This record gives sequence, structure tokens and C-alpha cells, in this order.
Amino acid sequence: MQDMQEKVAIVTGGATLIGAAVAQAFHDRGAAVVIADIDEEGGARVADKLGARALFVKTDLSDDTQIASCVNEAVAQFGGVDFLVNLACSYVDDGIEASRDDWHQSYDVNVVGSVMMMKACRPHMIQRGGGAIVNFSSISAKVAQTGRWLYPVTKAAIAQLTRNMAMDLAQDRIRVNSVSPGWTWSRIMDELTGGDRAKTDRVAAPYHLLGRVGDPDEIAQGVVFLCSSNASFITGTDLAVDGGYSAMGPEQAVPAIPRLCE
Repeated sequence: MQDMQEKVAIVTGGATLIGAAVAQAFHDRGAAVVIADIDEEGGARVADKLGARALFVKTDLSDDTQIASCVNEAVAQFGGVDFLVNLACSYVDDGIEASRDDWHQSYDVNVVGSVMMMKACRPHMIQRGGGAIVNFSSISAKVAQTGRWLYPVTKAAIAQLTRNMAMDLAQDRIRVNSVSPGWTWSRIMDELTGGDRAKTDRVAAPYHLLGRVGDPDEIAQGVVFLCSSNASFITGTDLAVDGGYSAMGPEQAVPAIPRLCE
């Protein structure tokens, strides 16, 4: 379905497995895609795979000059900006041992960087009659996970930021939503398991009603849906693409009462 022809999407963190899947999903719908990432090799590889309607721009989200350059290159190459996906993220997280600098870096990339990208894209979206923004929150935003402080706290901030963005950008005809993925097949899972997807699914099964990790494309489809005309009356909300993780309580999917008889 080519319903996004003449549209332009910027995907930060586009060199990651999920980012590449998001870029591919936009491309499949006919949109031009700008991959913004600090990973030059990975970003260029994603853009090369997508072809002429894709562009890689090395972008450090802690640098406003690089953010401006990314958006300006998108406009120069493709004529404007319609969609922004704030996926790029710092995963540095030593929990209680994290330093002040660690906290500042995490907030700068995960939260402030998303705001600065929005600010750079906003006038171009207004010029095009509106647009859509999807921020990446996480299942980690709503639950405690041992040893992790920075990542879940910044993802919770993203959830609130999404609501604030949605309120103040509605007048510009810009919709803003977030997605909260469950465990999703990623580079780190690949490395930790030696590429063993079956093992990863077994480990994830107790925490997800669907009994497995998600595929990057499954997350991407949620993102593209929120940007599409099919979601034209949806703004300020979070879409859980988590295989039932957030619906499951601490008893998981195992009957707990019978254990009293053991």
C-alpha cells in the first residue's frame, strides 16, 4: 500500500534493528525516509538498502547544530518533513551507581533530544499543513526493573512529554503519540544469545502473554499506523506493542491460588 507517497519521515536511531524496520515500513508505504543516527556505518547501510528515497544524516541528538543540519538536509533533499519518529536512545544505566553526568547524558539524548528534534521539525510540518510525531516510550516506564534507573525514568518522562506535545501542537494539526514496545529482538539480544532466537523467546515467554519477543517490524507497523491517516483522530496516547506484557500482573500467566495447596 503506497499511501504515503510525497510524505517525508525522519527516524532518529534509524541504524538500530527497530529503527531500520521503521524506516523500511515508511519506505514500503511510499514515504521518503531520513535516517538520523550517530552510527555512520549502520545508518549508511540502512539508507543504501532503501535506495534513492532514503538519506542518512549523522546526527548527535545532544548537538543542536547537528539536529538543525539533519532537518535542513531532509527539507533540501525531499522538500519538507511530515513525520518524526524519536527512537534514538542512550542505554547507559548503572542504576543506583549512575553518576550525575550519566543522568545528564541520558536525559539529554532521550528526552531533550526528542524535544529539540520536534522544535526543528515543527515549522516544516506546519508549512505542510500538519504532521505526526511518534515518541518511543517503553514498558519500563510503568514498572520497576532491578538495576535500571536512568532508562525507565527517562522513558516515563517521554510518556508525559508526549501528552504535553500533543496538547500544544494540536493547534498546528500535528498529532503526537508514543509507542511502548515489549521485549523486541535487537542487536543486544542477538549478541547475548549468539543469535539464538528460540532461546530468547523461551526467556521472554513468562513475561509476555504471546509467549515470545516481538519482531522489529511488529513495532514498526504500530509506528507507521500512528502516523497514517487511519490514526487521524488519535493523539496524546501511548500504544503498547508489547505482546501482553503490560496486561500481565506479578502472578504472570500461571494460576497462583493452587500453589496454596502444595
